[in-house]
Amino acid sequence: MSQEPATYTLFLFLALSHGVASQRMPDSNEDLHPLLQKMAEEIIDGSYLNALLDLIQFQSSHVWTADLSHRVLAYLNSRHVPFTISSLQAAMENHLEQRLHQPQKLLEDLRETDAQRFRTAMRWLLEDKKGRLDLKDTVIDLGEIREQALQSPGVNRSLFLVTLERCFQVLNSLECVEILGRLLRASSGGFLQPDIMERLPRDLREDAFKNLSAVFKDLYDQTSAHSQRAVYTWMTGILQTSSNATDDSVSWVSAEKLWILGRYMVHLPFEEIMKISPVEIGLFISYDNATKQLDTVYDITPELAQAFLERISSSNFSMRNTSTIHRPPPQSLLFSHRLGLLVCFYDDLELLDATVAQVLLHQMIKCSQLRGFQAGVQKLKANLLDIATENQTLNETLGSLSDAVVGLTYSQLESLSPEAVHGAISTLNQVSGWAKSQVIILSAKYLAHEKVLSFYNVSQMGALLAGVSTQAFCSMDCKDLPQALRSTLSQHVSGLSPAQQQGVLSKMIEAGDPASGIVEIPGAFFKEVSLFDLRREPGFNPAVLMDKELRRSQALFLYELLLKTTRRPGELLSAGQLVKGVTCSHIDAMSTDSFLAHFRYFENNLFLLSPYQVNCLAWKYWEVSRSSMPPFLLAALPARYLASIPASQCVPFLISLGKSRLDSLVLDSNKKTSVLGKVQQCLDDSIADEYTVDIVGNLLCHLPATIIDRGIYPRAWPPALHGLRDCPDLSPEQKAAFPDILQQTASKLAGTLPPKEFLWAVFESVRNSSDESPSSDAIPGCHGVPAPSSDDVFKLAEANACWAPEDLLCMEEDTFIRNVELLGAVKGFSLPQLLALKEKAVQVWDMPPYWREHHIVSLGRIALALNESELEQLDLGSIDTVASLSQQTEWTPGQAKSILQGFLDDSDYSIQDLKSFHLVGLGATLCAMNSTEIPLIKNSEFRVVVARIGTLLCSTHVLAEFKRKAEVVFGDPTEWTSSVLQELGTIAAGLTKAELRMLDKDLMPYFQPSAIKCLPDEIFKELSAEQIACLGPENAAAVTHAQRQRLSTVQLQSLQRALDGAKAQPWQDAPASAGPTRTPASRSPAGAPVSWGLGLGCLLLGLMAKPLW
Repeated sequence: MSQEPATYTLFLFLALSHGVASQRMPDSNEDLHPLLQKMAEEIIDGSYLNALLDLIQFQSSHVWTADLSHRVLAYLNSRHVPFTISSLQAAMENHLEQRLHQPQKLLEDLRETDAQRFRTAMRWLLEDKKGRLDLKDTVIDLGEIREQALQSPGVNRSLFLVTLERCFQVLNSLECVEILGRLLRASSGGFLQPDIMERLPRDLREDAFKNLSAVFKDLYDQTSAHSQRAVYTWMTGILQTSSNATDDSVSWVSAEKLWILGRYMVHLPFEEIMKISPVEIGLFISYDNATKQLDTVYDITPELAQAFLERISSSNFSMRNTSTIHRPPPQSLLFSHRLGLLVCFYDDLELLDATVAQVLLHQMIKCSQLRGFQAGVQKLKANLLDIATENQTLNETLGSLSDAVVGLTYSQLESLSPEAVHGAISTLNQVSGWAKSQVIILSAKYLAHEKVLSFYNVSQMGALLAGVSTQAFCSMDCKDLPQALRSTLSQHVSGLSPAQQQGVLSKMIEAGDPASGIVEIPGAFFKEVSLFDLRREPGFNPAVLMDKELRRSQALFLYELLLKTTRRPGELLSAGQLVKGVTCSHIDAMSTDSFLAHFRYFENNLFLLSPYQVNCLAWKYWEVSRSSMPPFLLAALPARYLASIPASQCVPFLISLGKSRLDSLVLDSNKKTSVLGKVQQCLDDSIADEYTVDIVGNLLCHLPATIIDRGIYPRAWPPALHGLRDCPDLSPEQKAAFPDILQQTASKLAGTLPPKEFLWAVFESVRNSSDESPSSDAIPGCHGVPAPSSDDVFKLAEANACWAPEDLLCMEEDTFIRNVELLGAVKGFSLPQLLALKEKAVQVWDMPPYWREHHIVSLGRIALALNESELEQLDLGSIDTVASLSQQTEWTPGQAKSILQGFLDDSDYSIQDLKSFHLVGLGATLCAMNSTEIPLIKNSEFRVVVARIGTLLCSTHVLAEFKRKAEVVFGDPTEWTSSVLQELGTIAAGLTKAELRMLDKDLMPYFQPSAIKCLPDEIFKELSAEQIACLGPENAAAVTHAQRQRLSTVQLQSLQRALDGAKAQPWQDAPASAGPTRTPASRSPAGAPVSWGLGLGCLLLGLMAKPLW
């Protein structure tokens, strides 16, 4: 589509052509093609959509010539149409804006247009290539208009509904199905509601039916269970019509129909499955595509899976004949491979031999994809594991057990020989689901055979790399490490602890190989590079940063550095995550044209921007082009600016805000209330229909319970439920406003600890369905106590927090051994529960002095129950052991000191000897250091892990000591830059009153929110009102209640300004009276996309903008 400068030129051409036309207008009786006459009449009537369709149809079979512009203008002149350029432009834009923001009217237009125009519209939607209208000097990109229409909330729905209603009358069914498919995919399946399915034709041609069914299968995961059932009903209604079955005892389901149903086969009733002919099920399972289909039935239930397995076994396809497994292709049926996810429910284990059990286990690696029923899968794997190892040692069978090896206990893993682990490494390295304690044992076994960690060994270990000690990484050959870092290590970085990552990086940087400098450090590893080391690297350019993850402090430094040598903003803004480093001063320094031309880089990377950066963008846009400002940015300005939005602009405001993430855009609860108040005002406190649901988008998740409970009209409920199920975190009040099933779904999706009531409901449900008997009397004091079984622990997850301490203490030893890591991950355990689990660990593993590294690592939160004396008894000589303990954040100062001292004693290190990876591994236990110990840390080690230490929530006096060390690295606080302040994190909370007062106000937004929270109340109050006003929205939201209590009235006013997103000084605020309403002459940003409605306006203006000379 033509961009804004071209649009402006079109208006100029139109003015000129109008003036010239009045002097030399062709005879209106000259032949004008009937389609162009129709188009001109539609322009006169204000039916601009019809005019566009007439023009598209004309262009499909005619070439536009210069004289056609004259003839159209002559025709309009002959009709004595009184128009001016501005009035025509305004009328067109108003008409098209209405269709864009009130898509119901677009639906009415398309319903009323004649068959020929509707056919043209359908052909336009069907067009594959980037369609263009070439009007000589003007080229209109119809493909771009089409794409924007498909992505506009509500417009897509209108196009879908009218296609469903009229397309099959004017085009063949294959074409209509293709159009419906495109529209459905653009909606992510949101239109597939039961009432829509009832309107689908039931007399489609076979090929069209299969094509539409394929679309439904692709959208299966995006549709609700209710809608899936409606799709299934429509599909089976057609499939049953074509069935030849006359006897109710024989199913209508054939092999081909099962294939057509695809994943919808899981909705077949049990009784129907049991009637499927053995011949048909045999044909189906022998299809090449059957395996792929059965690999995707993630939501099948055990009952239905067993029914399918029974029918398969009744066919001529033998699942028990092991010769079919090993018969060479093509005759081989490879039954377990053919069964897909049905193999996860295979329970005919009687007389099964070890070979078949091993093959089954190999196929069951895919069972982790099932949605639910994992407890049964684990039990089946355990049974198969027993069969697979009958009459053979574990060493002999290890490589043939697939991912069932994750069910091996510590004692079984420890019994393995290094040779066996080495021989099975190609299997072990691909298995997912390992516990950290398991990979510690296995990696040690593997390296015991290999003796040294080399590049080859690293490439072989795969998932087991997480168990390699930090010290082993540091002992690697300097030539091997860079190669390993660029390949295998970078693929498994997420499994490495911060201490391991730092060990790798410190070795890399220590090697100092110019060919493998810092710029060569890949992806996620790069974010661990210190600001100190970045300052020493000369080889940075935007290109090398494209694939790297950056901390904000890194981005701030690198953007400032590269800005000195790169004068093209687009090159910097498009360089991966470098946009994180753009400051307000950078944004303010951009010219109007440059800002508008490059705004799309910011808009496309909003998820990387801080609330402060978004606030800066909003102010810049307001100041330079408020008429074209994306409405969602108004939410980043003071709340009063929302009042400037007139009712006529409510829809674009809701659409724009509904596409953003409100929680990251507005942090202050009061301001969020104001924003949502404006949303409710625009909605008139109701969601009237499905179009309103489309428009509000993500805002649906933030609507108050009163609207969800009473303001959603029945017509809007189906799409609203579809949207609400994807909300990441709903309040208890919101959950109470809609059905129980959705409540449960929302609770499961929540990223926070679920409510206790929900956990108790899950607990009771699992316990009531458990077939396990209480613990035996073998455990003293446990007679009749309902102790947890392995199945219970697995199913309950966080709901394990509902067990009584005595229940946990009565757990069977094997249950504890197999589930200790799951139990250690439960966030909701109280101290009495943790103490019970610690006692169980003592019963199973003996006293703490006998615990090995994998025991300690497996404890998780259970370790919090160890007292100071018990912690001192642990073997803490490995930094990896300590790193696992330091992941817990609830240690008392005494416990933390015991861990710290235990490491120093057991490793024979002094504080002066600590390396950077030791400091990272010690983590929160560093907070237990005193004022005489912290200065002993080597500056050369401290400076490369400042960012990690800056995440610790230490006491004020500890942070003050770390701040003193930071001064040695980064200089006096008065010399600190935004990148340094961001790098320091909580260490910056160690500043004195005097130092804090001396900080430049422009640095205030670059404190981390955690540092603001850590500032003592009596020091925070020393900030000037101007400094507080410059905190930015995110830091202002981090101010604690206790800090607020110490502020003066003037300081509180400044804090409120920061929360609102106001300028630092009242006089800097622009007036909020001039709202971001669109005027006919408003200019769109250069390089920014033009709305499809405006594009249509440009097109119609363009055809009359031909110069008459």
